[in-house]
Amino acid sequence: MRIAVTGKAGQVVSALLERGPAAGVEVVAVGRPELDLADPKEATAVFSALRPDVIVSAAAHTAVDKAESEADLAFAINGRGAGAVAKAAAELGVPVIHLSTDYVFDGAKPSAWVESDPTAPLGVYGASKLAGEEAVLASGARAVVLRVAWVHSPFGANFVKTMLRLAETRDRLGVVADQIGAPTSALDIADAVVTIAKTLVARPDDATLTGVFHMGAGGPDASWADFAEAIFAGAAARGGRAPAVDRIATSAYPTPAKRPAQSRLASEKLADVHGVVLPDWRVSLETVLDRLIGPRPAN
Repeated sequence: MRIAVTGKAGQVVSALLERGPAAGVEVVAVGRPELDLADPKEATAVFSALRPDVIVSAAAHTAVDKAESEADLAFAINGRGAGAVAKAAAELGVPVIHLSTDYVFDGAKPSAWVESDPTAPLGVYGASKLAGEEAVLASGARAVVLRVAWVHSPFGANFVKTMLRLAETRDRLGVVADQIGAPTSALDIADAVVTIAKTLVARPDDATLTGVFHMGAGGPDASWADFAEAIFAGAAARGGRAPAVDRIATSAYPTPAKRPAQSRLASEKLADVHGVVLPDWRVSLETVLDRLIGPRPAN
């Protein structure tokens, strides 16, 4: 089986390129200059040449704060670009798996979000990703929309890497404690995407496989401060530095874009339909730290 994935350097793309072959899947990454999601008029021709069995729509404008001042570009890439990728999938008769985000919600719900909850993005990034979801679902393709949150990995820029870098020079760090979610490893996302892709190919007439699904890591709810403390504990166990974490309110760390206060995604539908259950985030964090720092010393 061959998967064509949009983007060349994102966390999920990098994870798919690594994990796909181990699962017997060829993964081909495609991005600029061959495919520019800001101007994707050649999308069908590009994917036709790749002859994929499944297309994974992973590339996006993910700079949440920057999107507030680059709304046109964010909507072009995350909205129209995603729609063009899905339309190409429809024209080629192959399924598409599109990655979306918890930012389509306003974060006001006190419990985990389910797929049927009303969307209400707080900013440009979330609104542009919601526009992409709508375009993908309206494309005519066999489409799976996967909402994920708090992605981290050994690749690219992410919260784990930022915390480890700051730990090298700081003795204390203020970290937001009133935003709740589930840190989700891109390695786990890649494994899940491969499983879903195989199911879509094996059961081409099963309409229950398509639609919107939430994909959150297992384990307890966590704040960014909880996540930071877990990162530093893991670093300390590997001989690294562990700064003290000062738990601060979101209001103490203002940003151009508002963040959802509650980002936990209930994932029972994904488990029921596709049989996919992500591991406990604390276990997956250990895997990422093993890659970034090295394994814990043996006792």
